[in-house]
Amino acid sequence: MTSQGVAHAATNHVADTNWDAGKERPHSPSGSSTFKDKTMKELSDVEHQIATAGEAKYKRLGWKQLTLMLIVEAIALGALSIPQAFATLGMVTGVICCVGIGLIAIYTSWIIGQVKLAYPAVQHYGDVGTLLMGRFGYELFSSVFVIQLLFVIGSHCLTGTIALADITKSGVCSLVFGVVTAIVLFLLALPSSFADITILGYIDFASIILAIGITIIATGIQGTNSPGGLSSVAWTALPKENVTFSEAYVAIGDIVFAYSFATCQFSFMEEMHTPKDFTKSIWALGLIEIVIYTITGAVIYAFVGPGVQSPALLSAGDTISRIAFGVALPVIFISGSINAIVTGRLLHNRVFKNSVIRYVNTPKGWMTWIAFIAVITILAWVIAEAIPFFSDLLSIVAALFTSGFSFYLPPIMWLVLLRKGSLFSGKNLLIGIVNFLVFLFGLAVLVCGLYSSIDDIRIQYRNGSISSPFSCAQT
Repeated sequence: MTSQGVAHAATNHVADTNWDAGKERPHSPSGSSTFKDKTMKELSDVEHQIATAGEAKYKRLGWKQLTLMLIVEAIALGALSIPQAFATLGMVTGVICCVGIGLIAIYTSWIIGQVKLAYPAVQHYGDVGTLLMGRFGYELFSSVFVIQLLFVIGSHCLTGTIALADITKSGVCSLVFGVVTAIVLFLLALPSSFADITILGYIDFASIILAIGITIIATGIQGTNSPGGLSSVAWTALPKENVTFSEAYVAIGDIVFAYSFATCQFSFMEEMHTPKDFTKSIWALGLIEIVIYTITGAVIYAFVGPGVQSPALLSAGDTISRIAFGVALPVIFISGSINAIVTGRLLHNRVFKNSVIRYVNTPKGWMTWIAFIAVITILAWVIAEAIPFFSDLLSIVAALFTSGFSFYLPPIMWLVLLRKGSLFSGKNLLIGIVNFLVFLFGLAVLVCGLYSSIDDIRIQYRNGSISSPFSCAQT
């Protein structure tokens, strides 16, 4: 953001202090107030009933349900890439990164929640762009938000394809499995309210815990039965010898992006009936993640050693990996569908901001909603299949966008939107220093992530390992 943009946003902060949820913020295309509040006098009796029912439909999440939504977004098969990160960083460095980055993620998520409480009409990250940079900020943040979510959905399409191919071990073209995965993602994304799919959160959480548990038990048995037993496993406390910058960052990046659960937090909090309870959710999720990631990384690395694969279930043997992949399928599908719902809600509300169609509780509402979800799923699948270096491009997108949404933007939001009084006052100085350090951390993720991802693409092209678009074989 330019210095003029910061100054402009800071000036507007005075006027924003008393901004309430019933007033539409100027220049926000989506309108930060509800359709019901804006057009109450213009509604017919039938429309009034539809709007009232719609408002109730989207205000049913409690803090436990919010925790489940965040778990679904945050904890997926990426947890099983952390043991390989430990193999690069070493046991001690790996544990420090898991705990330290987890605490940073909790803090930035707390800032996001405070912004939502201070500006109740913020519905998603696009509205934060409005607060910081006006109409241009809304369009920029919304576009980036949608692009990132499309790539995340695409990554779930690709992961589901690989999982189904690994489970079946058939000669069927992988494009068939890709289509099957896309159809499942589409069906799971049809409910438009997060409260309607909270039951899937329990299934998702149980699925990933079982997959991790199976992998830990299997690798533990393998390590015990190997020559010399577990004492012969060559794990190290410090980073491996001759580790390159790219290798080190990829390892740290796996941990960083495993904690990137703040991107959809505004969207989830919009459905809470008591938003101030969000602190319980982020602490619950943050501590659950720290425990799961640290135990998963440390224990599997101690069982397998430097040869651990990513995802770690591939180190459990062919049969066990197929079982673990099968158990993890709900995670792949459910987590991907949640991102499709978030994307659909943003776009659907934007298009039908002045119509009761936005509530998805009428025939027209459902028809348009289904059409939106279908287009989003198809686009994500095409992106994943058409780009031959999709995984590395996903890493670039994560470095560009997730680093901001989860790390370096929250400190800016504190400075511009939450801070009261001088930055150098006693109450602001210490937290200002903390936010500055978090901001630098986010920028480091951005720069290092871009460098490592682009370097990996260059190496793959040089080695001729880039696959063809829409090919049957997965790399």
